[in-house]
Amino acid sequence: MSARDDILHRIRTALDNNAGHPRGEQRRNAAEADLAATIAARRQGPRPCMPLDLVERFRRNSERMASTVADVATLADVPAAVARYLDEHGIDRRAVIWPALANLDWPAAGIAAEARPARDDDLAGITGCFCALAETGTLMLCAGPNTPAATSLLPETHIAVVPVSRIVAGMEEGWALARAELGTLPRAVNFISGPSRTGDIEQTIVIGAHGPCRVHLILVAEA
Repeated sequence: MSARDDILHRIRTALDNNAGHPRGEQRRNAAEADLAATIAARRQGPRPCMPLDLVERFRRNSERMASTVADVATLADVPAAVARYLDEHGIDRRAVIWPALANLDWPAAGIAAEARPARDDDLAGITGCFCALAETGTLMLCAGPNTPAATSLLPETHIAVVPVSRIVAGMEEGWALARAELGTLPRAVNFISGPSRTGDIEQTIVIGAHGPCRVHLILVAEA
């Protein structure tokens, strides 16, 4: 028996033997069953009404959070869209990318894309997303071997590829999708709503304080 099990066993025994608070095996089993049923039900609290056009809601809220948004038809169009964005902002056509995006034709767009762990000297990081939340204009990223978290955190410019089919209403749907598709939740789940910012000093908003100072979203119609 581990130390944890021993402590829990002694607590249960004390509760069972406490004359003022009788709690036998039957009562404890019933309480545990009620708790399991409550967790399994995953009842939602009050939520705002959501429009039918989740893509437009996501776009509007993303821009409100200081992200920029572009549209492409297919995944094959992503490298060219990235090149245009980098050129518009005077950023070198070099980027660290998720291994999951390594099969795109980056050389054809003139981009030196490297699928490797991000470093502090990388200027641009390109990721996908697990899904996107229309309610708040937020990206949901699940860390894994092919989707490392640092790619979205270390470079000063974060470019995210967002299939419109992965835009869901809100965080409740995002977590439900994770439970359904991933089984075991990843080590880290990051929610990104626009560039990094802080108002710690005299309540003055500073962009890029703890992460990217730019977030650019490429919405893909067909992924």
